[in-house]
Amino acid sequence: MRIPGGERVDLSAYDAKATPGGPPDKAAGLAATTLMGERLADLQERLYAASTAGDRRRLLLVLQGMDTSGKGGTVKHVIGLFNPSGCRIRAFKAPTAEERKHPFLWRITRGLPEPGEIGIFDRSHYEDVLIARVRRLAPHGQLSRRYSQINRFEKTLADDGVTVVKVFLHISYEQQRRRLLERLDNPEKHWKFNPGDIEERALWPAYQEAYELALERCSTGPAPWFLVPADRKWYRNWAISKLLLEHLERLDPQYPKADFDVAECRTRLLDMP
Repeated sequence: MRIPGGERVDLSAYDAKATPGGPPDKAAGLAATTLMGERLADLQERLYAASTAGDRRRLLLVLQGMDTSGKGGTVKHVIGLFNPSGCRIRAFKAPTAEERKHPFLWRITRGLPEPGEIGIFDRSHYEDVLIARVRRLAPHGQLSRRYSQINRFEKTLADDGVTVVKVFLHISYEQQRRRLLERLDNPEKHWKFNPGDIEERALWPAYQEAYELALERCSTGPAPWFLVPADRKWYRNWAISKLLLEHLERLDPQYPKADFDVAECRTRLLDMP
C-alpha cells in the first residue's frame, strides 16, 4: 500500500475494490479489526503515559480522498477504537477569512497533536495542492512550490517526534455514484449531501491527476503515502487499523518509571486510618 517516492503514479492501475493482504471476507475483516482494538488502545495509553515523562513522540493520521471515500467513516470506526481523550481530531474545510490572512500551513500547524496524542486530519494541507490546482485558486508557480514546502514541513514534524501516516482513500467513480445516491435516497442522510458534490464529481479526471501529482511528489521517507482501496468499507477500516498498529508497535512506547519511592508511598497509605 506504500507509494514509492518520486515515481509516476497512475491511480487507474489500482483496483479500488481490492483487499491486498486483508482477511478473506467482510465477517473476518470485522472480527480482525475488533481484535486489533485492544492492542491499539494499550499502545495509545502507553504513548500518552510516556509523554508525562518528557517523551515528545506522537502520531498524525492524515486522511485524503474524494467525496464519500470514507474519511468520516474512518474517524468513526477506526479512531473509535482509541480513548477519545488522547485524540485530537481536526476537519479542514474551506479556509476562514482569518486563515486566508496567513500562509497555507498556518492553520495546519495549529491543529497538530501534542506529545502523547494521536492526531487525525480529515482533509489537510494537501487541499492546497488538490482543490487549489483543480479550481485554479493559486498561480501555477505557487502550486509547484507548495510540494517542496509540504515536504520540508513534514520532515520538520518527523524530526520533532511526529510519526506521519498519510492515507489516500482510493474509491472508484462507480462506487462514489452509488454512495451519493444512497445519501439522496435516505432522508436521514440528506444533511451529508451537497449539490456541489455533483459539480466536484464532474471534475473527477482533474482531481485524479492532482492526487497523482501529490502522491508522486510528496511520498517521502519521513512521511510516505499509503494507498488504501476504499470501495469496501470493512477493508478500509481493517487496513487503516493495521497501519496504525504497525506504526505504534514500531514506536513501542513504554510506561515511565516512577520518580518517587513506591514502597514508601504504599506504606504511608496503609498506615493511614
